[in-house]
Amino acid sequence: MFEKFRFLTSGESHGKCLTAIIEGLPSGLNIDVEFINSELKRRQQGYGRGGRMSIESDTVEITSGVRFGKTIGSPVTLVIYNKDYENWQKIMSIKPEDETDEKSFTAYRPGHADYAGSIKYNHKDLRNVLERSSARKTAIEVAVGAVAKLLLKHYGITCTSKILQIGSCKAEDEFRTEIDRAKELGDTLGGKFEITYVNLPVGLGSYVHWDRGLDGRIAQSVMSIPAVKSVSIGDGENACGISGKDFHDEIFIENGKITRKTNHAGGIEGGMTNGEELVVRAVMKPIPTLKTPLATVDSKNMTETTAHFERSDTCAVEACSVVAEARIACVLVNEIMLKYPADYIE
Repeated sequence: MFEKFRFLTSGESHGKCLTAIIEGLPSGLNIDVEFINSELKRRQQGYGRGGRMSIESDTVEITSGVRFGKTIGSPVTLVIYNKDYENWQKIMSIKPEDETDEKSFTAYRPGHADYAGSIKYNHKDLRNVLERSSARKTAIEVAVGAVAKLLLKHYGITCTSKILQIGSCKAEDEFRTEIDRAKELGDTLGGKFEITYVNLPVGLGSYVHWDRGLDGRIAQSVMSIPAVKSVSIGDGENACGISGKDFHDEIFIENGKITRKTNHAGGIEGGMTNGEELVVRAVMKPIPTLKTPLATVDSKNMTETTAHFERSDTCAVEACSVVAEARIACVLVNEIMLKYPADYIE
């Protein structure tokens, strides 16, 4: 599949840094570093976050592709340094002579990548799986998404997000109480959030190939966020219980322009934007690292035990919504650049 805007990220949860290389940005785009850092700060906020957020205060360093505040058309490199690395230098060393079993563990954690990842990559020390499968890597993805948002803003495209549900609670004024209750029990909570992008042009995406449908591309980008288990466009999650005459958004004309009175489709029909607001909803599962550990098996001796506990959050739904904004921004920028290709911003 041809991609106009693409990026790769690297780095481990307790490694020296997280890195991304972005390719395909037009030259002349203003890069607001403070905006990128403000997005990183948003990801670290939210009621229910854990101890890692008190250690890290993420800021981005740009090491290539930008000169005097503007992109120059070459790949842009972003770096976020892990402040906690100073406590993990020996444990995460690349040198063979530094090998240690400190912080190693062998008990699979239910809900994590430990079991499947250890088999796929033949790891005996599950630390090797945890370090890259950790949600810590979403920090650099938010930085990439912030760059994508800067390009979207150039075209007047903006987004908002809101939390719809925490655990079983749908009343916003009760969210904190619900989180506090879970924390006291040593438990965790998931939730549901909604992302809305406005002012998108008609015709992003396509119906001609299965892998060009915008709804499918957005769903994949959000579903692959750690802990997200469900994604829907518009009222898609409820579509099975609504009749056709009540679900589909009728088309009218007003002052010579196409208009709708409803937006059950969430701004996408036939895999393409239709001019209405793009509405994406997603469900994040409860964080699988619990202070009250779950039953599991130790891979070293195949005996039953309880799961390893790594520093964790009680609830991170708000942070997850920021990551989703970023992932969707990257998809939208790619589609815009495919539809309106340009080497420089003007």
